[in-house]
Amino acid sequence: MPAIGITGGIATGKSSFLECLRELLAEQTPDGGSTATARFFDADIAARELVNHDPEVRGLIEAEFGKELFESGRDLNRERLRSIVFADVEKKRALEQILHPRIRRQWSLEAEGHRNSTKLFFADIPLLYETGGETLCDQVVVVACSPGVQLERLLARSGLAEEEAQRMIDAQMPLTEKVSRANHVVWNNDGRDGLKEQARLLLGLWRIWRDGEPAVQAP
Repeated sequence: MPAIGITGGIATGKSSFLECLRELLAEQTPDGGSTATARFFDADIAARELVNHDPEVRGLIEAEFGKELFESGRDLNRERLRSIVFADVEKKRALEQILHPRIRRQWSLEAEGHRNSTKLFFADIPLLYETGGETLCDQVVVVACSPGVQLERLLARSGLAEEEAQRMIDAQMPLTEKVSRANHVVWNNDGRDGLKEQARLLLGLWRIWRDGEPAVQAP
């Protein structure tokens, strides 16, 4: 099955959209759950596993950011790392150079391994366009919302000051650019019901595609 990339901006609702996909797939295949008809790759989980279990990655992060970034010599202080990289473009680039080639290699191999499968393959990649990952996808979905809603959600979930939250948003590729490059755009200004309905529509389109019809754009 071709690879479908899912991306968006910080606090636009990408995780909520993926939850909707999982719920719908589980509802439609009660015996096997969502994993019976789809495979999900999560770049954030892959990044955590690399930091926690790959000695080379840990060593590179310590060399770039200092051993004190690991609390009690073990756990990465993710909030502190996030603050560093969003305040310093060079540090952000350094972290991306450590993690993203490895993550890209993982999910590209998984995607290729599913080419002959009947399962849908979803790659949850926050920095899909920033890392050129769209070239490995057959379709890309961007989950988007208005700037005001995005800032409001980020403030609510992070506890950051408004200026810092806006700086975090501005450090990413503009959401308008991602939207302009997407095959499908999921608009997430409203509630979960609307999000789930859009997920239902796209699943129907992808099933038609899987079963042999040409891929089409959602209206």
